[in-house]
Amino acid sequence: MAEPERTTERRMRPAPLLFEPSEAAADPEHFFDLESLEDPQELLSRATELTLAFRAATDRAMEFQAMAAAQLADPRRFDRLTPAEVGERAGWTEDYAQKMIDFGRDLLRGAR
Repeated sequence: MAEPERTTERRMRPAPLLFEPSEAAADPEHFFDLESLEDPQELLSRATELTLAFRAATDRAMEFQAMAAAQLADPRRFDRLTPAEVGERAGWTEDYAQKMIDFGRDLLRGAR
């Protein structure tokens, strides 16, 4: 059961996250060159693009976390982990780990 909104969101590609040179990353005031933009419209546009890109990256990373949690807790694995063990590895509570395992199972069913 696919959620239409999520499918639409996945098709939209936000601005790519560009990796910064190490010299720029060392400067705490430097953030994706936003500090150099003088035009407020351009600054708002680029900052919004970055916000959307980070949100999309967070959502996608969370889906991968859930799939990994489901795989680690798969009862068919001889070395499966309990929800408490998955939670301990990921820094989650046992209840949250169980929710992520369930979410991951749903994602894996849809992916196959």
